[in-house]
Amino acid sequence: MFAAVLIFGLMTGVAAAQDCVPRDFLAEPLPDEQSSPVWRSALLLAYPALRPGTRADTLRAPDGQVLAANGPTGRPPRERLAAPTLGDQFVPAYPLSRDLESRSEPFFDPGRARNGAFFAALYGHDSVDVEAQLETVTFGSARFRVTRRHGVACQLRAALDLMKPHRAALAPVFAEAGGGYAWRPIAGTDRLSPHSWGIAIDVNAALGGYWRWTGSTEGAVGPYRNRVPWSLVETLERFGFVWGGKWHHFDGMHFEYRPELILHGRILGGDRG
Repeated sequence: MFAAVLIFGLMTGVAAAQDCVPRDFLAEPLPDEQSSPVWRSALLLAYPALRPGTRADTLRAPDGQVLAANGPTGRPPRERLAAPTLGDQFVPAYPLSRDLESRSEPFFDPGRARNGAFFAALYGHDSVDVEAQLETVTFGSARFRVTRRHGVACQLRAALDLMKPHRAALAPVFAEAGGGYAWRPIAGTDRLSPHSWGIAIDVNAALGGYWRWTGSTEGAVGPYRNRVPWSLVETLERFGFVWGGKWHHFDGMHFEYRPELILHGRILGGDRG
């Protein structure tokens, strides 16, 4: 049913209106042969402008910059979170299911580790560079400024367009939405927030919830009561956005464009297409 809706949306002008062709990361075919390791293959599939480097431990960014592409280090979670390699970003794997039991494991935060040099190379090294590529995507009264680089605005618009028939039911989720772009560090850290690159949006914070507001200790966060509709979570995942509600350090209002994590999950066998 979802695939039929997607095809109908594309045929009726969604793609033309955006001057782009949205990608369905849960439906597009995976290549029969993929580069090794799996996480590297997922990166190259997710970002076509990214190229293999001349060495196996490098990648070449769209601007020609050579990026270190080291694998998972096996370091303790706090160290991995503070300075992850590209491979560390895929540990643990992002689950393509409605199971929220895994998040009860301390530091089960799939996608929360971000290699700053990688995202700067993709989306901009400073606020001026990032802001030059922002555009606004709307859903009812909610407005999200996100980057157009690597199709982020295109993907978000396509996902929200499919949700428009359910706008009344989703109104509470988008009421007082937290928005998109904001050049700032993550609360309590000196690491840049993904909002700084224009790849993240926040919906209603009162419904989504955030682990720091509970007074919990890092690594010992309690239960998460999900009030964000699964239909929204799964539609955004289909278009490349991971959800912070699946993290031990839950951020239920937060969605972030990380298509490599969706593809990585599929390659590992968690296909939800």
